[in-house]
Amino acid sequence: MERKTNRREKECEENHSNSEGSEQDRDYKTSLITLNVGGYLYITQKQTLTKYPDSFLEGIINGKIMCPCDADGHYFIDRDGLLFRHILNFLRNGELLLPEGFRENQLLAQEADFFQLKVLSDAVKSRWEKEQLASRETTFLEITDSHDRSQGLRIFCNAPDFIAKIKSRIVLVSKSRLDGFPEEFSVSSNIIQFKYFIKSENGTRLVLKEDNTFVCTLETLKFEAIMMALKCGFRLLTSLDCSKGSIVHSDALHFIK
Repeated sequence: MERKTNRREKECEENHSNSEGSEQDRDYKTSLITLNVGGYLYITQKQTLTKYPDSFLEGIINGKIMCPCDADGHYFIDRDGLLFRHILNFLRNGELLLPEGFRENQLLAQEADFFQLKVLSDAVKSRWEKEQLASRETTFLEITDSHDRSQGLRIFCNAPDFIAKIKSRIVLVSKSRLDGFPEEFSVSSNIIQFKYFIKSENGTRLVLKEDNTFVCTLETLKFEAIMMALKCGFRLLTSLDCSKGSIVHSDALHFIK
């Protein structure tokens, strides 16, 4: 009799736990929302879409705003499906995180306004204004001989991030070729100074100590700068010193987008 009672109690406990598990599964499934934004499907949680009260998405999910459905029963929003990933990432992370080189600030600001996300809209507009300001400022990088400032190369560009990129590239190349001699060059905010720039019959070279060991020519650095600029979508506006007759022999390069 006692065994039968124990068996019944065990069965009741199992049924109860199974019932709780199925209810949790149902709750989890109902918390998942699929959106069709301009033909792109996004699956996320209800709590993500309702993070900002009075936003367009919160209004849809809580029934304040009527929204059409597609053939599969998903909410359909006739907006830019590709840009919506940034809207959704903002809702998930609580901050604006965009990929390097993102150039669609104006469109994203419009999307943020449509979805009634003022915090996101303000963040995008602030980022856009900073980029606009930076694009009007010409920045430069000077690669020079610490003993003779007339020997070297100056690179001008209206994009500070490109100057930083090419600077790190030249430092990386120089370190690898000047291995064991870190004192051979110094780096400041806009200037890279080498200690041993010399003139030879084959052109200006960077050398190790006084033994004239070949490391790199200025022509190589110019070629590196031009190739990096073209890959990043810049164009060579002009050689700032055309008196030398060619880009290879010029003292300065000016890139612009």
